[in-house]
Order: sequence, then structure tokens, then C-alpha cells
Amino acid sequence: MIRTSIVAAALICGIALGAAAQQSGVTVSDAWARATPSGAKTGAAYVTVKNMGTAPDRLVAVSTPVAGVAQLHTMIDDNGVMKMRPVTAIEVKPGASVTLKPGGFHVMLMDLKQPLAEGQSFALTLTFEKAGPVETKVIIAKAGAAAPAAMGGVNMGDMPGMSGK
Repeated sequence: MIRTSIVAAALICGIALGAAAQQSGVTVSDAWARATPSGAKTGAAYVTVKNMGTAPDRLVAVSTPVAGVAQLHTMIDDNGVMKMRPVTAIEVKPGASVTLKPGGFHVMLMDLKQPLAEGQSFALTLTFEKAGPVETKVIIAKAGAAAPAAMGGVNMGDMPGMSGK
């Protein structure tokens, strides 16, 4: 009787844990940042988040050892003027992806401890409401890149009318 109860309890726990893993299965890919000039105190990082689970999840925090502060931000159009604003969370629906990219949601890096140098990388931890912390490696692209070179990125300064000045 006791043995049957233990086996039943183990099966129930296994099923519950399996369901939780499926519901909170979040993947992070394509993490990149732009190189920053010497002395720069701010930068940004970009990633793609995919919710492989069956329940919604929310990205609620970010952290990295390369910056004193890392925050989730978005860009808004305020009467024709683009402005950055912090956000408390970014929702990721089940089966959907959210791409943090220039001009939209992004990770704002403030109080950089050193410049972000092209070709180097750094750790970034994204914390989700259900999935918990997910660590990724951010590859640093050249300054002004629209996306990392591996994703077909170009230097914005090489595009007509986009000198970056």
C-alpha cells in the first residue's frame, strides 16, 4: 500500500514537472550588440525570445556584468519625436517570438564598465516570470550595425542617408 502510494506520488510529480517545463520553455537566440566608442557609458543589446511552451510568459528583468544597470526599454513616437522609455515587462505569447531590435524593444545598458568592442562577447541573463533566468552570450557587432554580420547586418553608415552623424 505504501509502495503504491509512493509510486503514484512520483508519477504525479513527474507529470507536473513535465507540464511546467513545457509551459515555461523559453529560448533566447541571435543575441547581439553594437560596438561603442571609447568612453561611452551606454549601449544596447538585442535578442530574439521564443516561447516554446503552452502558456504566456513575460520577460521581467535583465542583467549583465558589463553594465552597472541593464533595463528593458522600448521606443515610442511622441508627436514625431522618437523617445526611449523603460518597460516593466515584455510579454511572449505561447508559440510566438519577440525580437528585441533597434527602434523597438531592446536591452538598455547603462554605466558600461568598458567599451563594447567589435568581435568580443559578454553574458546577458534574461529573467522570465515563469521560465526563470536564461543566460545567453551577446556577440558585439561593429558600431552602427543594423544587425550582426551573421544575420546579414550592414553598417548603418554604409546606407544612403544614414551617416550616423
